[in-house]
Amino acid sequence: MPEDCSDDCCDSAEPTGINDECFDVRKAILKIGNGVHALMRHPVFDGEQAYGGQHDEMKANIMLAYRHLEDVRMRLGKVVQAHDGGTSCYPK
Repeated sequence: MPEDCSDDCCDSAEPTGINDECFDVRKAILKIGNGVHALMRHPVFDGEQAYGGQHDEMKANIMLAYRHLEDVRMRLGKVVQAHDGGTSCYPK
């Protein structure tokens, strides 16, 4: 996942409309997503498993949660895109 949007359109100090509010929520989701992804390196995975495949199941669910957050960020970007007449604010 990119560290953050490199376009100035994401740097809103105070929400003034739907686009700014979407970008603010996207930034918050990015921070949460980074925290969720960091769980993959949690020390619990260095220890014993209570049953076979326990750690694999845990990691699969962490990645699924992370992917859902990525999807939410993308969909909020689509809200902005639709609000702007279908034009992306990001360079091609």
